[in-house]
Parts: sequence; structure tokens; C-alpha cells
Amino acid sequence: MIRGFFFFIWFWMTSIGNAQESTTSKNVSVFTIEAPQLKTTKKIWIYLPKDYSASAKKYSVIYMHDAQNLFDSKTAYSGEWNVDEKLDSLKAPVIVVGIEHGNDKRTNELTPYKNEKYGGGNADNYLDFIVKTLKPYIDTNYRTKPNAKNTLIMGSSLGGLVSYYAVLKYPETFGKAGVFSPSFWFSNDIYNRTVQAPKIKTKIYFLCGDKESDEMVKDMTKMERLLDTKRCYCLHLTKSKIVKGGEHNEKLWRDGFVKAVLWLGY
Repeated sequence: MIRGFFFFIWFWMTSIGNAQESTTSKNVSVFTIEAPQLKTTKKIWIYLPKDYSASAKKYSVIYMHDAQNLFDSKTAYSGEWNVDEKLDSLKAPVIVVGIEHGNDKRTNELTPYKNEKYGGGNADNYLDFIVKTLKPYIDTNYRTKPNAKNTLIMGSSLGGLVSYYAVLKYPETFGKAGVFSPSFWFSNDIYNRTVQAPKIKTKIYFLCGDKESDEMVKDMTKMERLLDTKRCYCLHLTKSKIVKGGEHNEKLWRDGFVKAVLWLGY
């Protein structure tokens, strides 16, 4: 029902004219970096805590997808997440690295397996870019805590799917994940990969709304149950939040961001 909407609407996010003023905080900047694994150049948005320049502290890092929607209503298709303002209000000692989606390549980059109708399946290269190119650059040029315990990955929709896949593929890199409205319907192979994976030790925060689609709650619950068979029940490594009336949009993810970050820890 909503698959076509939340799939292809992202393609328009940076192409629609928007005359409003930028809403980014002063502590958000942008740079570009070569992504040889994807044979392209990626635009990266980075949020630094307000006290970054005045301290010598090291910080945890959250890697997030679809950077156009995180900080600036001018570049967001349908409202931003207000990540910078929310973290400023928390005085959270955390750096956020936002990776811009690849427009018409977004589906391919954020999906680990092919879908008969939509294609895709290039998430291995996308994650290799993050782990082998982007993260080393960030850890070299910024004061970070580079271990898995202090490295989070977070996203929504296809970004939720690839964030979940990231902790299966690179558990030694990502110790925590925020998995919002994950597109588990894209391929049943993600369930098979979960069953075959070693015991899961990553903290995962699942979030979705009960008005997103007929499958969303069912698919997310199925995945959480599979994870229950992969870990000691006493570790409490997963949390699931189903928002009554929640729809598949930035409002749901924006409203759920702070609680997810606080539960995951930084």
C-alpha cells in the first residue's frame, strides 16, 4: 500500500525547489569524500557537540543515512528530524555523521538483497564505504571513541533495514543500532541472515507506527522474536516501540529519535 510512496518519494528529496531558509545549527557542517566502493563521491553532514571546540574530550559517533532529512528543512522532503536541535537541548556528547542518500541509487545502496520488483542489493558496498573509508576518516580527523560500544548506526525505512543489516555484517564496528520503520518486506533473506548469524550482542532499538502498512508491525515483531532466540534473555539488548497512530513519515522518526538515543546510550 505505502511501499511505492516511501520508496520513490526519496528520489525527489533534493530535486524539489525549496526557497525557505536553512534551519541547520551552526555546529553542523558539510564535506564531500570519495566513495571508491560505490564509484562516486558522497556528501557528508557532520554534527559536532556545542562544546567540541572548547574541550579535549572524545565522543561517541552516530552514523545516519538520508542526511538531507536530518538537520535542515530546506533539503528535507517532508520535514526534518531536527537532530541538531534535539542533541543541543540534551547537551549530548555525541557526533553525528549523516550520509546523503544517492537519489536514484538510494534503493540500491540501502538494500542488502535484491527484490524482484524494485531491484537493489548493493548494501555490502555501501557499508564497506562507511566502515573502510568514511569511519577511518572521521576517526582520524575528529576526536572520537572508535570502538563498537561507542559507534551507533541509525536510519528509517530502507535506512532502518540497512542499519539492522549493518549490525549483522559488522558487529565488531557497530555496537548499537536505531532501526526505525525497517523495510524487512524487501526480502525474506534478511530473516534467513538473522537465523544464521552468530549470537547477537548489539543493542537494537526498534520503532514503528501501527498505521504505516499492513505488514510493518508484524514484520518488526517477527524479527524481534528471532533475535530473542539469538541472545541471553537476561541481557535486555533489544527494545521495541510501536507508536499508536504512527505513520511512515519524518514526524514519527523525529519524535522517536531522542528516546532511542537515550536508551541506546552514548
